[in-house]
Amino acid sequence: MDQLKERILKEGKNIGNGILKVDGFINHQVDPELMNEAGKEFARFFNHVSPTKILTAEISGIAPAVSTGLHMNLPVVFARKHKPITMPDQVLLTLSPSHTKGRTVELIVSPEYLGQGERVLIIDDFLASGLTILGLIRLAETAGSNIVGVGALIEKTFESGRERLEKLNIPVHSLARIKSMEGDTITLY
Repeated sequence: MDQLKERILKEGKNIGNGILKVDGFINHQVDPELMNEAGKEFARFFNHVSPTKILTAEISGIAPAVSTGLHMNLPVVFARKHKPITMPDQVLLTLSPSHTKGRTVELIVSPEYLGQGERVLIIDDFLASGLTILGLIRLAETAGSNIVGVGALIEKTFESGRERLEKLNIPVHSLARIKSMEGDTITLY
């Protein structure tokens, strides 16, 4: 997606340790038009897998997931990192390392929103190591759902997340793929 690639090259910053700062348009301040276009692209690409629900991780995955849900007319569930008092005692929970937080985080979903036989499309902001997405997959599979695809706004190919996911034999689609980040230079495919 050219618009996303242009924004990464213009505004993205390599802040070291493999972390790409894109909080001016994705992670802290969200560009709604960019998310709308991303949602259209994900909807177009994944329409053939007939998902029934979209799953993402709190918080940065919510904007692209909601936009995709809007264009596919599907509900969006996001895995929370903290259990609110409104959530039932019995939850779906897994642990996942967070590269940007520098620690392991909980991913929690209420079983009332993710269940047996759902066809789940995972949409997230980044595909890097793939460990957060694998955590979402574990949650969905524990609920009895089937994963039908994974979409990411940005893929850092040098972190091998795609290779981890390809073993699952599901379609993976990234809107911008980063080949390398060295110093001030971000190289895209």
